Amino acid sequence: MKQWWRRWTYEIPLAIGDALWEVLVVQLAALLDRLTVRKVIALIPIAIMVVAYYHRIPIPPELMLVGDFLAYIDVFPVLILVGMLSRVATILFIVKQAVARLSLLLRDVAAHLPGPDVRHRRRRSAATRPPRKPESSEDDRAYGCPWDDLASAMRTYFLGSSAGTSCATPAASS
Repeated sequence: MKQWWRRWTYEIPLAIGDALWEVLVVQLAALLDRLTVRKVIALIPIAIMVVAYYHRIPIPPELMLVGDFLAYIDVFPVLILVGMLSRVATILFIVKQAVARLSLLLRDVAAHLPGPDVRHRRRRSAATRPPRKPESSEDDRAYGCPWDDLASAMRTYFLGSSAGTSCATPAASS
């Protein structure tokens, strides 16, 4: 009797617990590891069908079309990707044209630039000449066409010299 009691109170409940653990925890975890979004989406139309045929809750027909949409879910990403690829191809074409035009512009600019002239280089060690002094003094230089006559008149009045040149105008030269 002691063996029987031990078997039914100890061993059999442990065996049932181990079986439940295997089914509800280990196998469920393995199922969830293999579960993908695609498989979940495939289950949604089945759930809608079960609810639709369970006549207590009315389901509109558009909800049934959701199931069809989800059944063809593999087709829509392909269409979206094709649309995106056509846009990417267009953008790449525009970028390719812009790079070609830029390289052509740079080639034209490089062709018009003067090349390095090595014939007339200055030696770094050569002493540079001091800047030339103007031949005429600052008092003798012309001030520009409108002021030249006034400067000459003032110089004549104050200094008594008639140095300075008058500016030739187009009316006077013709």
